[in-house]
Amino acid sequence: MSYLKLASLILMSLFYVFAGFRHFTDPAFYLRMMPPYVPFHEAMVFLSGVAEVALGVALLIPQLRVYAAWGVIALLIAVFPANLHMAMANVAL
Repeated sequence: MSYLKLASLILMSLFYVFAGFRHFTDPAFYLRMMPPYVPFHEAMVFLSGVAEVALGVALLIPQLRVYAAWGVIALLIAVFPANLHMAMANVAL
């Protein structure tokens, strides 16, 4: 693996782990993004934080990297409604 790919992988992993931990240290930031039609806001914020941390770590493990990459894709699809709601409802962060 080239140094650029390795650096990108480490940076992306750190980003997901950091963002995942932010779900626990500042849940209000993420709760504001939640669309009203999504149930169990607090639980969803917690679960997405766990997923981000787990996937960020799994990206660094060569045997899990492909599965983690697909997990990141699934996570990004799952949180897209919150991002869309944030943009459409003009939610201030």
